[in-house]
Amino acid sequence: MAAQTLYDKLWQSHLVEQREDGTALIYIDRHLIHEVTSPQAFEGLRLAGRTPWRKDANLAVPDHNVPTERQERLGGVAGIADPISRLQVQTLDDNCSDFDIVEFQINDPRQGIVHVVGPEQGATLPGMTVVCGDSHTSTHGALGSLAHGIGTSEVEHVLVTQCLLQRKMKNMMVRIDGELQNGVTAKDVVLAVIGEIGTAGGTGYAIEFGGQVIRDMSIEGRMTVCNMSIEAGARMGMVAVDQTTLDYVKGRTYAPSGEQWNAAETVWRTLHSDDDAQFDSTVVLEGAQIKPQVTWGTSPEMVLPVDGEIPTPADIENSSQKEATERALVYMGLEGGSKVSDIRPDKVFIGSCTNSRIEDLRSAAKVVRGKHIAASIKEALVVPGSGEIKRQAESEGLDKIFTAAGFLWREPGCSMCLAMNADKLLEGEHCASTSNRNFEGRQGFGGRTHLVSPAMAAAAAVAGHFVDVRDWNYEGE
Repeated sequence: MAAQTLYDKLWQSHLVEQREDGTALIYIDRHLIHEVTSPQAFEGLRLAGRTPWRKDANLAVPDHNVPTERQERLGGVAGIADPISRLQVQTLDDNCSDFDIVEFQINDPRQGIVHVVGPEQGATLPGMTVVCGDSHTSTHGALGSLAHGIGTSEVEHVLVTQCLLQRKMKNMMVRIDGELQNGVTAKDVVLAVIGEIGTAGGTGYAIEFGGQVIRDMSIEGRMTVCNMSIEAGARMGMVAVDQTTLDYVKGRTYAPSGEQWNAAETVWRTLHSDDDAQFDSTVVLEGAQIKPQVTWGTSPEMVLPVDGEIPTPADIENSSQKEATERALVYMGLEGGSKVSDIRPDKVFIGSCTNSRIEDLRSAAKVVRGKHIAASIKEALVVPGSGEIKRQAESEGLDKIFTAAGFLWREPGCSMCLAMNADKLLEGEHCASTSNRNFEGRQGFGGRTHLVSPAMAAAAAVAGHFVDVRDWNYEGE
């Protein structure tokens, strides 16, 4: 048998039928559901008189529309102030009840962001195919799974058939060699990759992330990297299974145990690219050269090291790139040639499916311990990715560190990552955000988003402008 990449292995093991026109039918192991993209799919089932093919393959959780303020959550779904959000969450509850699908409802202690909850509960396992009506399903590839987002019609198709019509993609290896500098994180790595290849660089590819930097990362860090592979143009990102993967998965609620664990582990240890596997494209970055990153524009590829200068349109020869830069500068209210470190955020958001895990919160808390946010910061939010992460953080006293520094400590949810709940930017406001997208209006109409790591967001909150966290006093003295 010819040498295979990790993607080749995952694809082949789930292939139901391959057609001559290039389309293929693949089997889906896990389907994750939230309130935004599922209502039409469930209604389609009702109209056709169909039921889910495998109820136990589905797991639902509300996240996009849920409020994160404690007081609003106390009343459950009925307590949600926004009528559209309330309707969407209630509809998910009703649909899951009607079709007998497991759901972690709004005040379930396991509730959280779907891409945090899945791996946390062991619902995402190595070797699985995982889909969800959300583009950042790529997150789950960090566990050695084939994971990607699907559209609403595909949500219905998976519910009914447990299969999906696909075309096989090309293979790309993104290798990060060496070691990272102190203060440089997984978020900086993936932003640097996007800055290198652009937001279309991964189009048509399944990206495997490798190299010593990736091998040294925790699963949380790998999830951050795979999460933003979609921002690099790819539909999915993945990391080979190793001992770090197995240690993370073992003992989780939905993970196998006993003899089933032993059998699964034997298979999972084969989930890596063969030594002589051929990739259609390879990108290599040196970890030691990556600095803390900050996006300055309205696309994730508009990113610079924190010590960089914002580009000047007059210096750009490519006409389309020049035009995009001019438009971004106008929208962001910035001037070409100014320093990234001069940007002063109005708000700070630490959360999202990219950076809301316990590792992220610890990193930010380490920066702000003993300090206080700058007077110029209007609001600083910390939103844990799940109820379990929130409880873990509180047991470590992280919530007290944040609140003492002037941050607001919230309930789990997507929060200010996108303007689909009460946490939003106002027009013209700049935000140091640990989320994944900085498009126009992403965090609120006219809002201006700067993507950074949790440590960088925390430092910006205290300093009142972006600073190089490598030089930051972490101990609060």
